[in-house]
Amino acid sequence: MNYLDKTQLPTLADRLNHAMSQRSLSQEALATAAGCTQASIQKISSGKSQKSRFLPAIARALQVDVDWLELGIAPGSQSTNEATHKLRPHDGSPFVLGELSLWDDLTPMEAGEIALPLYKEVEIASGLGKSTVQIDEGRKVWFSSYTLRKAGVDPSNAACATNTGNSNHPLILDRATLGVDKGTTKIIDGQIYALDHDGLLRVKFLYRIPGGIRLRSFNREEYADEDYSFEEVMEQRIQIIGRIFWWSTLNLINSSLLAKN
Repeated sequence: MNYLDKTQLPTLADRLNHAMSQRSLSQEALATAAGCTQASIQKISSGKSQKSRFLPAIARALQVDVDWLELGIAPGSQSTNEATHKLRPHDGSPFVLGELSLWDDLTPMEAGEIALPLYKEVEIASGLGKSTVQIDEGRKVWFSSYTLRKAGVDPSNAACATNTGNSNHPLILDRATLGVDKGTTKIIDGQIYALDHDGLLRVKFLYRIPGGIRLRSFNREEYADEDYSFEEVMEQRIQIIGRIFWWSTLNLINSSLLAKN
């Protein structure tokens, strides 16, 4: 890849179009590879959009450095080295820069994005520790409509939730964000589902067994299978919210535990 500097390619649109030309990729092909819509690529390519949370994925699809694509900083340049030096923690510990795009409630939603509701556990007032599963009205998760289509999920049935605990470790880590298809509540043996278990939000593999259902964790060494008859399902108010079709995990760790350089 020929990384022309910012004086030659001053805008994000210039750099995107240059990289697409170098890779011989059309807007449609790039959108498919990056997991976004062609409309999102067109907005950047035309200069209508100066930023996008899809930039890390677009950079990967183009096989270019994301700092160059977004900021015009070529790999190995003095600007890159200075930025890396400033970002290093004061204690000298190593760090990893994740492929994150930051946004808030004021950031306009891009074409091809959908705001999904987020399920959470809420403790009932005066409920002696009892909780309920409900939609968090104050929070939403922005999701690519392309991903929903690829997963065969109707956007009107899509929602998100947060995994808690290590029962499905290392497949799904603690505090992972989950994509839930509320339109699929019929049990398909071996699929992962979000459950409302009498107010507890649980994530389990489900299986049909004679006269009932089986809940299974990925971490079977620490969590035994749970079998429930249909009568127990009713008594314990076990309800299937939907099938888990996607999850995203941040591997959170205290930086003091990381090895020093």
